[in-house]
Amino acid sequence: MHVDLQKPRTVRRLAWVLAALAASALPSLACAQGAPAPAAEARCASLTGLRLPDTVIVSAAAVTDAAATFKAPSLADLPAFCRVVARVRSAPDSDIGVEIWLPLQDWVGIFHGNGNGGFAGTLQAGYGSMLSGLRRHFATATTDTGTAPATMLDGDALIGHPRKWKDWGRRSTHVMTLTGKAIAQHFYGHAADRSYYTGCSTGGQQGLIEALYYPSDYNGVLVGAPVIDRTAGHAAVVWDYAAAHRASGSLLSDLKLNLLNRTATAACNKQGHGLPGDPFITDPLACRFDPQGIACAGATNDQCLTAAELATARAFYSGPLGHDGRPAFFGWPLGSEGAGRFGWSFLQTSASGEPPFSSLFKWVFGAGWDWRSFDWTRDMATVDAVLGPDVNDATRGTLRAFEARGGKLIIYHGLADSLVPPAQSPAFYRRQARAVGGMTRLRKFARLFMAPGMMHCGGGPGPDSFNTALGGPPPPPVDGPEDDLFAALLQWDRRGRLPEHIVATKFVEGTPRKIAFQRPLCPFPQVARYKGRGSTARAENFACSPG
Repeated sequence: MHVDLQKPRTVRRLAWVLAALAASALPSLACAQGAPAPAAEARCASLTGLRLPDTVIVSAAAVTDAAATFKAPSLADLPAFCRVVARVRSAPDSDIGVEIWLPLQDWVGIFHGNGNGGFAGTLQAGYGSMLSGLRRHFATATTDTGTAPATMLDGDALIGHPRKWKDWGRRSTHVMTLTGKAIAQHFYGHAADRSYYTGCSTGGQQGLIEALYYPSDYNGVLVGAPVIDRTAGHAAVVWDYAAAHRASGSLLSDLKLNLLNRTATAACNKQGHGLPGDPFITDPLACRFDPQGIACAGATNDQCLTAAELATARAFYSGPLGHDGRPAFFGWPLGSEGAGRFGWSFLQTSASGEPPFSSLFKWVFGAGWDWRSFDWTRDMATVDAVLGPDVNDATRGTLRAFEARGGKLIIYHGLADSLVPPAQSPAFYRRQARAVGGMTRLRKFARLFMAPGMMHCGGGPGPDSFNTALGGPPPPPVDGPEDDLFAALLQWDRRGRLPEHIVATKFVEGTPRKIAFQRPLCPFPQVARYKGRGSTARAENFACSPG
């Protein structure tokens, strides 16, 4: 039977199931919060018999010692929980994996959905964020987006599977949410009181899709580095890889990348777009820098760039250009040149000899597609015609319905990101401001925080610890709404307190919990400016000022 979870009939079926569960819940289920562990474990195991539309419960088992189960001593503090894995198959070739962790005791009535990354394909990618929800005694879920056996970096397995493209680009997060809520309601005997979503990168896109198209799914959405124009973003990576590989000597070594980064950072900070001596740029989108100043005048050495290396740097900064020389998409910001994980060196190299994330083009042109033949002006119309309706929904739609339901949205984006161009997020925010009637109105329910010096979802020379729901960077030193975006979202929804700034922390490298410095993140379009007195390592010596 073909049942599409986007169609009203199927949504009504899930809604009926949820209502029926609430009406028929056994008294023992309603006491789940205070139930003794053996009874809760038995109820957990019984979930394998739960019947939901188009859904198979693959497994349901109590985890009473997470450190032993996951072979990770750091998880010893996790509360006991019921671990449920389900598969939703609502159409031919659609197979969406969902995993939900349900606290065996002391559930606080909150459902917490989480995103994935890249091409997804596994459930484990969502575990880092689920830990934060479980520690708060939330029922917390993730999805593989229906793309297994793909992996984050390799989507070749999806060639010839258009239904999986649609699940990845639009449907899977909504499916996870409906399924996860239904399982939680059956287990606890009542529906969740509030629901929140967190995710970064592809997970960021998933959250925007929820707010734009499924506004009743979540009361609050927290997303980082959201992929907005999916097809253009992947094509930009091909553009970069081609710039570094089409001519001999074009590849930028780590030494040259570090040279470029130091020079650009110093130049921008001298212009007033950051503090002299800072290893990052506070406002790189406002800075202008020409790498010609470090061009080799004579013999080549590590302290200058050759003509070929300059061409590569300019291609990265400009982003894709059309045949007329006009920008076709965003480039990478000044200060993002760093080597290492997800820096420019990542964009230049690939274990497979192909650009990172280029599987998407094989979906359109076939398995034999060659990056060397790709031409933006000629090929992007075809790519967008085939994939745009399924994977580019974040470029369309408005937040009006989300606002009308009282939803709260927080977006954050690292200003040294070199996987998802940071300039996309302010462009999205401005577009939504126009759609809802102006920036003042938008700021009442949606806030954007740009994080200076932070790379993709974390890392980089800037302060990157400000979100306990992000599995990568260390958690902030204080678990409260002044230092943690997740806590700020919860407070905003529950108490109506708008997040006016967030203290972001940089820890000393290799010394967990020792603070190197802190800076405030300001709601866009404001920027943190030094007051002129006091230590620059302390956030209170900065103020949020007009950008």
